[in-house]
Amino acid sequence: MLNRLRERAGSEKGFTLIELLVVMLILGILAAIAIPAFLNQKNKANDASAKTLARTEQTAMETWSTDHSGSYLPAPVAGDLNKIDGTIPAAMAPTGVAANAYTVTATSSTNNTYSVNRLAAGTITHTCTIPNAAADHGGCTIPTGQAGPGTW
Repeated sequence: MLNRLRERAGSEKGFTLIELLVVMLILGILAAIAIPAFLNQKNKANDASAKTLARTEQTAMETWSTDHSGSYLPAPVAGDLNKIDGTIPAAMAPTGVAANAYTVTATSSTNNTYSVNRLAAGTITHTCTIPNAAADHGGCTIPTGQAGPGTW
């Protein structure tokens, strides 16, 4: 039996150098395609997290209004929204607060800024600002030819 194994091992040929190089070339091409797609996923997750935080702040502001007889005044200061929802960083506070309007903002680690604006008429808008035009827009739609903020 040992003899048979030796004969079999001696007669089998391995892969040629060309075959190994072709396989390595194919693997290199696949890696060149896949790696950038995977690296971009982290930025997308950071942008999605910032959008979620902005919506959480919006919910906290509505709770604030309920607790203050339907008004957003007195305006919550840093830490007040954190008391309503512990996932909101204590340093965050809304801006532009009036009796029936406010703006809450969250910035992702990619420096994309997402805001939820409640206007005096009661309408809600979602705006976003992308600091680098060449960067991933993170779901922010900026109309063609416009340099200003977009929507999400």
